[in-house]
Amino acid sequence: MEPLHLYTVFHLNLAYSSIEEDQRPEVIRNCYWPLLHLAKELGFPFGIEAAASTLETVAVIDPSWIGELKRLINEGPCEFVGSGYSQIIGPLVPAEVNTANLRIGNRVYRDLLGMQPGVALVNEQAYSAGMIQHYLDNGYQGIVMEWDNPSRFHPEWNPEWRYLPQIARGRRGEEIPLLWNKSIAFQKFQRYAHGEMEIDEYLEYLVSHLSGDARAMSLYGNDVEIFDFRPGRFHTEAPIEFNEWERIRLLFKTLMADDRFQSVSPWSVLEWMDHSGAGNRLSLESPESPVPVKKQGKYNITRWAVTGRDDLGVNTICWRIYEILKSSQQASEEDWKELCYLWSSDFRTHISEKRWKDFKTRLSDMETWVCGAGSASGMSKKKPTAPLPTAVHKGKTRRERNYLFVETDDIYLQLNCRRGLAFETLRFTGYGETSLCGTLPHGYFDDIGWGADFYSGHLVLESPGRPKVTDLNPVEPEVLRRDSSIIIRGSVQTELGPVHKEIIVNRGVPRVELNYCLDWSARPVGSLRLGHVALNPEVFDYESLFYSTHNGGKLEERFDLYGVDVDHGLPVSFLVSASSGIGITEGLVRIGDGEKHLRIDVDRTVAAVIGLVTSHRVGKTYFCRVSFSLLEMDDTTKPDPVDSPAEPLRFRMAISPGGAFSSS
Repeated sequence: MEPLHLYTVFHLNLAYSSIEEDQRPEVIRNCYWPLLHLAKELGFPFGIEAAASTLETVAVIDPSWIGELKRLINEGPCEFVGSGYSQIIGPLVPAEVNTANLRIGNRVYRDLLGMQPGVALVNEQAYSAGMIQHYLDNGYQGIVMEWDNPSRFHPEWNPEWRYLPQIARGRRGEEIPLLWNKSIAFQKFQRYAHGEMEIDEYLEYLVSHLSGDARAMSLYGNDVEIFDFRPGRFHTEAPIEFNEWERIRLLFKTLMADDRFQSVSPWSVLEWMDHSGAGNRLSLESPESPVPVKKQGKYNITRWAVTGRDDLGVNTICWRIYEILKSSQQASEEDWKELCYLWSSDFRTHISEKRWKDFKTRLSDMETWVCGAGSASGMSKKKPTAPLPTAVHKGKTRRERNYLFVETDDIYLQLNCRRGLAFETLRFTGYGETSLCGTLPHGYFDDIGWGADFYSGHLVLESPGRPKVTDLNPVEPEVLRRDSSIIIRGSVQTELGPVHKEIIVNRGVPRVELNYCLDWSARPVGSLRLGHVALNPEVFDYESLFYSTHNGGKLEERFDLYGVDVDHGLPVSFLVSASSGIGITEGLVRIGDGEKHLRIDVDRTVAAVIGLVTSHRVGKTYFCRVSFSLLEMDDTTKPDPVDSPAEPLRFRMAISPGGAFSSS
């Protein structure tokens, strides 16, 4: 029987959402020092990871801790694992911010520790293929990512691969060595430390992973701030009834005395690439889960995008700041560092009231300063756009009973006035005489499970215990002509307030814009999705059907939909309203087949929405739709925030035709 090689990556995060700033010295004393003392006493080769911003904070409060960490790294036995300046959710932010976060993090690591880490822990284990190039560009030679969720959608993977280093492969062939973290394993460790399991039961769990083949396994890969300290995040947190670090010490001493186990550093496991079963080139993402995240289903990408106290609002402000910095020739490294700090995941989950107010003030200060700098220095909030063509192409509209028809040389659009100006049909010249997207009427699918109307260009709000709210009510549209555009406006009254809708058809440009303004007195709790685009299955070839977008990387990530059922908006539970999503970090989604597709652009500076794709085989045909979420619901959601913005919720998107998808 081969010994089970055990490695750890203890995650340190002083920005932990529910830890108050005045508690940080206590965290260092109760959580961080015991970890270093244990490493020094036992010589156990712990992997220790922290965002550079956490190290900066510790250096101010207790510089001797930084000195001891540095000594344990340089002289042994510890290995430092990196992650960037802030704990940013990479698949939700633009590529330039991810690059800055890793670059600035490396600079701080060198300043404080005198070294640059070779292995990175993927922040919150929220992974996308587009992140690989960022790690490579910033000198990382390996990453740590969870096994459980990626493997769930890759049944072809050999289960033995979870005990060996593999290679994570990007969508364009880029590669980086990969170590596995395991959520079940680190949750077992936490239960043991908290006294919910005794050591015999825990050892029995570890023994179950023994084999006659060489195996390495992550013993722990999560938070340190939960041992001998309670962040106060949940009412169900176990009370501290004994010295938990003493229990951890007993465990490690037991493991070191047991020949069935061997302690190793994370880096040493990467040297196993020549073992049989190691070094497989794996795509961790999938159409069903384009951004896999750690732990159980409630920890999905919507958690940091459109839930929390006001994820949508603060993310949108961050996007506005980013657009200004990107277009400025005067943006400094400190500007980018501050933006990385403001985009930290911890401000988007269980943040305390006091820290939330402090964060909002700091975010507002940067937005005010950057906008002011833009006015003074020539920076602009948005890149200048090319002027619309002059009105040389004719466009016309006509009303026939419940429908409004808009026709130009490039576009044929039919709107349903009885259903809130939902798109009945949308055609673009050059794509034939058949609608590309629009409404699939009740009875279209010969399956009672799909016996409903499926609209495009509409809004749906679902809240717990309340009737559904939509904009699918009768509208008398106003038709305007301005320059080279035809503008259709309408308003729908709802119990929350009016929904104002504007559709712009540009003559001479194959592009239809859709703008929403939700003039509601309060932000609702629930799932708020809009801008739905339902494909016409008679036009797009199912066998080459795909969607593509950016998830924090420089290049688009393409996902093939043939033969798989995808439903990112499927609820996880009564509490968690969605299960996955796409980051749309360049504001672009493509959906279609190998010959043609629709290009959908969303303006992240208006609303930092997340994308949701649905694709199902239905009998001999299929259903495929992309929609956008302004709000979702989970355990981090805080209803009716005290400082809820008075301005209406807004959304802006545009649909245009595209040709064959290119990987260039």
